[in-house]
Formats: sequence, structure tokens, C-alpha cells
Amino acid sequence: MAEPLLELRDLQKSFGGLRVTDGVSLDVVPGEIHAVIGPNGAGKTTLINEITGRLLLDAGRVIFGGEDVTHLSMAARARRGLARSFQITSILPGFSVLENAALAVQARHGSSFRFCRPVAGEAALNGPALAALEAVGLGTRAALPAGSLSHGEKRQLELAIALATEPRLLLLDEPLAGAGPEETTRLIEILLRLKQQYAILLIEHDMQAVFALADRVSVLVYGRLIATGTVAEIRADAAVRAAYLGEDELA
Repeated sequence: MAEPLLELRDLQKSFGGLRVTDGVSLDVVPGEIHAVIGPNGAGKTTLINEITGRLLLDAGRVIFGGEDVTHLSMAARARRGLARSFQITSILPGFSVLENAALAVQARHGSSFRFCRPVAGEAALNGPALAALEAVGLGTRAALPAGSLSHGEKRQLELAIALATEPRLLLLDEPLAGAGPEETTRLIEILLRLKQQYAILLIEHDMQAVFALADRVSVLVYGRLIATGTVAEIRADAAVRAAYLGEDELA
């Protein structure tokens, strides 16, 4: 296996007397989709917030690209290539699809981050933004208002916005949430293409999608990892079945 791009070492975080991250250690290597699954309240989104620097750790280390980034700001981590999407759609509906992606390019290169229409007229922003849209199948939708997209297309746009920041690792928090069957199929195809260029840490509740996408799966329950392995290993793990996956999910 290749050297890890992301290494989490014994991450710990408490809120008062509640331990929400309890000694989590895992890694993500280039070219893989590493899924993190678990019940609601397991600490999955908290884990992503710790990786991005949105939450400060009580203990442990986050190593990215061989560099200890534990004490770096969110912006500094993003500049090194950590990009994330959110559970809830976070696009700007009144701006065009292209403008949404162009603003991400602008932010990545340190331009003043002003919500202004002229940003879409700058070729230096438009080129990378359109490339990101093409990568997720939205090139022909670039001129449309982002708010007019279907739910699945908005999820595609969020992926494009992440790609426009020139990431090395994509941190995706339930990118299939709310998607219908056709949209889910399309998003799975996009993610499989993207993993050829980017490492991906995926949080997702749709187990069939996880099993179709993931090279490795880690199971998080009440802030602790109880298993990490291939899809086949996770399917066969009795502790995982008891803690999270029912028989229907393993079929």
C-alpha cells in the first residue's frame, strides 16, 4: 500500500464529560476511498471538523502529506489541499453555477473574497472553475442560476466547488444525502472517477453506496473505531453487525 496522505493518530476530543472522539487512528492513501460509517451521534462529522481544523483537538495528531498540521488553521490546511463538502447544501443559489465555482478558485488563490458579479468575468477564475464543473458533469449548466439545479446537481456543484480549491484530499460529509436513485447512481459514478485523481475520506449512511465505492471502511461507534477493513471484512465482522449493520445491510 502507498504511503498515507492523511494520518490520524489517537485523536481525542471531549465536550464537558462527554468523550466524542476516543483515540481515533486511521489513514487515507492516495487513490482510495476510505469510508467512515456509524450510527447517528457516532462522531463522524466531528471527526471531519477535527481534520479540517474547525474543532481543536484535546490530544492526538493530524498529519497531512507528511506534515503535522494539528495546530494549523482551517485556511492553512485548505491551502495544503484539504477540501470538504457538507451534509447540508451550501451553494449560493442566486449566483450562477460558474460563479459558485469561480469564487472557490478566487478564495484558493488568495484574492479578496467579495460576493460580486464581476468575478465570473475573469478568465483566470473561469478556466479552472469550468474545468471543475466539467469534472462533475456540470459543464453545460455553467450559466444557470445555482438555485435552479436539481438536488443531485447541487451535490455535484458542491463537489466542483471542492475541486476548484485544488485539493489533494476530499473530505465528503454525506454527499449522497437526499439524492434519489438516479442521482445516487450518477454521484457514485462521479466519485469513482474522482478517486483516480484524489484521495477521498467519505462519510455516508447509504450502505449500498458505501459498499460500491469504498476500498476500505472504518466503523465509528460512540467516538471509537471498532473496526477497519475492506468491504468484505466489514460485512463479515460480527462486532460491526451487532453495533451498526443489520442483516439487511449486509445482504
